[in-house]
Amino acid sequence: MAEQKSTTTVLVADDDPDLRDILRSILESAGFTVRDAADGQLAIEEVRTHPPDLVILDYMMPRMTGPEVCEHLKRDLLLRHLPIIMLTGKSELQDKVNGINAGADDYLVKPFEPQELLARVQMVLRRTARDLEANPLTKLPGNISIQRELERRLASGSAFATCYIDLDRFKAFNDHYGFKRGDDVIVYTAKLLLEISKTHGGPSDFVGHIGGDDFIVITTIERAEPLCEALVRGFDALVPSLYDEEDRSRGHLLHTDRKGQTVQLPLLSISIALVSTEGQTLTHPGQIAKIGAELKAYAKQFERSIYVRERRQTSE
Repeated sequence: MAEQKSTTTVLVADDDPDLRDILRSILESAGFTVRDAADGQLAIEEVRTHPPDLVILDYMMPRMTGPEVCEHLKRDLLLRHLPIIMLTGKSELQDKVNGINAGADDYLVKPFEPQELLARVQMVLRRTARDLEANPLTKLPGNISIQRELERRLASGSAFATCYIDLDRFKAFNDHYGFKRGDDVIVYTAKLLLEISKTHGGPSDFVGHIGGDDFIVITTIERAEPLCEALVRGFDALVPSLYDEEDRSRGHLLHTDRKGQTVQLPLLSISIALVSTEGQTLTHPGQIAKIGAELKAYAKQFERSIYVRERRQTSE
C-alpha cells in the first residue's frame, strides 16, 4: 500500500493501552501521524485542541462510549464532517448498526488484520474528500457539497435562507501584502463564519467555501438576519488586526495600481446577500445563485460591511 503523507493525522481513542500501541504502530508505519486518547471524554478534548483528519473510536470506553462520542462530534457544526471509524469487540450486528446510526462512517471488528485497517482508513479518507470536495485551505465543503445541500433542501420543501458572503477589496489586499497574508484572511474568515454559525445559527446550518473569498451559509429563515448582523460586527472587529500598524492607524491602504498610481483603498469589508425561500418559489440552486449575485453586486456599492435582503432592503 502506498505510504500516506505524514500531514494526515489520525486520533485513536481506546481504553486499552496495548491496542492503542498496536494501532499506532500500524498507522505510523503507513506514514500517518497518530495521536491517542484513553477514553471518550479525552477523545473529544483532543479533537477540539488538535483536530485530526480521521478518528478511530472503540465502541466501549469509560466516561463516554464510542457512539456517544460520535453523536457529540456529529452535532457540532465545526466537526460534523470529521470521518469516524468505529471499532467493535464482537461481530454482533447491533453494535455495527448502533455505530452507524451514531454517525460513524465505517466500522471494523476486533481482532483485525493490519492490511484491512489501513484499507478502511484509506477508503474513508478518500470517500470523505470526494463527498466534501473540501477546500484545501479552509477544509470547508466545496462546490459539489454546496450544490447537493441546496438541492436537498429544495427537494425537502422546507423553508430556508442562503447567505452569500464575499470580501470587498480582497484582491488589492492580496496584491499588497502577498498570498500568505491573503490566505490568512481567508482562514480567519472561515473560522469566523463557523463561530458565528455555531452561536447564532442552528444544528442544521451548513457552511461552505465557494472559492477564493466567497463563502456560503445556509440557515433557517428566522436565524438568517441575526446571523448576518453578527457576521458584519464580527468581521469589522477582526479587520484592523489584519493590517500593519501604519495602514491600520491611517485607516486605509496606500496601494499601487496596475498603472503605477498610488490609490487609497478603504480597509476590507464584507458583503452578504441574503436569499430566502420565503414568499417565492425556488426550484433550482441556479435561481438562488442568480438572486444572490444580483444582491451582492448591489451590496458592494456601499463600500462598507453590509448585508442585503431581497427588495433591496439594507442593514449595516
